[in-house]
This record gives sequence, C-alpha cells and structure tokens, in this order.
Amino acid sequence: MSNSILIIAHAPLAHALRQCALHVFPDCERDIVAVDVQPNISPEETLATARIAMTELSARDTLVLTDVFGATPCNVAQRLVDGVHSRLVAGVNLPMLLRTVTYRHESLDALVSRAVVGGTQGVLQVAITAPQNQARRRNDQIHHDHQQ
Repeated sequence: MSNSILIIAHAPLAHALRQCALHVFPDCERDIVAVDVQPNISPEETLATARIAMTELSARDTLVLTDVFGATPCNVAQRLVDGVHSRLVAGVNLPMLLRTVTYRHESLDALVSRAVVGGTQGVLQVAITAPQNQARRRNDQIHHDHQQ
C-alpha cells in the first residue's frame, strides 16, 4: 500500500500542485488531496477542513506538504500531523511533489527524505546556453544524478 499525500497551501497553490501531479501521474488521484487555505477563513476552520481531507485518504500513513514554514498552512498542518503516521515537510514545490508521488510506496521516513531532496535538487540556476555547449572547468565533477 502506498502513502497518501496531503497538500495544504495558500489558495490556489494546493489544488494547482495536485493538478500538475495528476497530469504526470493520472493514476494517483486517490493518493493526493489538496486543501487551499483561503485568506478569509480562520485557522480553526482550515484545520477542520484539513482533518476531513485527512480522513478521505485511504493510506495508513500520510505525508503533509505545505508551502511556507511559519505561515497559516504550515501552522494548521503542525496541529494535524502526529509524527508517527503523518509527517510534515514545508517548502513544497513541483519537483518535491513529483518526487514524492514517484516514491509514495516507500516507508514514510524514506518518503520524507525523498521529498526534501527532490525539492532542493529541483531548485537550480539555469544557464542561458544549452549545457552541452558550456565549457567544463577542470574541477567540475560529472554527476549522473537522475532528477526524477
């Protein structure tokens, strides 16, 4: 059985990220739920909505992803997760989500690690020329890391 993923983020980011994930992985529709935090809704109401969303997930374990540490979505998620069957990672981006969906069948601890690595490796400065046209410096190491 795979882990579930709950995205709690400022509106409309949570649902937009879910739609992007479903574009790449249409078979994971039941594994991902999104809660958009609206500016005019209290944190208590958002927490109630998130609790309902959590019960909709069929997996035993859930990874909760939020956008900004310290903001309302993260604060709500911190009240929601138990640290045993649910874990929280802040700073969600699309590379993190895609990595998480890809490895959702792994243990929850492994999934947390994959999420953090996927999110950080997905952020990089891109050169204005194609990589194959860029001169390598002598001290550059060749990496054969697979992004997804």
